Amino acid sequence: MRSLKGKGAFLGVVVAGLGCANLGQYVWADSLPDPPANAAGEYLLVPGDLIFVKVFNQDSLSGRTRVRPDGRVTIPFVNDVAAAGVSTQELAKRMEVLLRDFIKTPVVTVFLEELAPAQLSVMGEVTKPGVYPLDRTSQGVLRALAAAGGLTEFAHKDRIFVVRSGTPGRIRFTLEGLSTPGSRSARFRLQNDDVVVVQ
Repeated sequence: MRSLKGKGAFLGVVVAGLGCANLGQYVWADSLPDPPANAAGEYLLVPGDLIFVKVFNQDSLSGRTRVRPDGRVTIPFVNDVAAAGVSTQELAKRMEVLLRDFIKTPVVTVFLEELAPAQLSVMGEVTKPGVYPLDRTSQGVLRALAAAGGLTEFAHKDRIFVVRSGTPGRIRFTLEGLSTPGSRSARFRLQNDDVVVVQ
């Protein structure tokens, strides 16, 4: 009888260990550094955004262009200009500097005409797994879970992960952390093609 109890206890430890092993490499969301502050709260351009570049009194240099996958836009005379990760105001300033070799005192204005389409996937123990549109300006993990109908009864409330292209491992969240206003988990913002996985 004692040996059976011992085996049962051993199997319990093994199963628990396997459960932890399945989590793979991850980092807790609350341990991540805060993203760089965008003091003005300005929108930062991303690949796929459509912009209109207006060069004052230079119609041949003005027009629409889309931010390419490499984060650049092509402008006459100056060719490729890095655009992803900066505001339209900052991009206009960069273009003015580059155009000074060709135009005396250039005045450039950049308008955002169309946001790049963005989406995310929600998988695992949620009511409605699938692909959902992403609001890149404000969407957090909790909102993505709500869009997918919330957690199932089998979901672990401390095993919510975000898988992001180019990021080693996964970013781990708890439902409690996501539901706590002001926490780093609650402030975390999803990006295009992120995958939310609930175990």
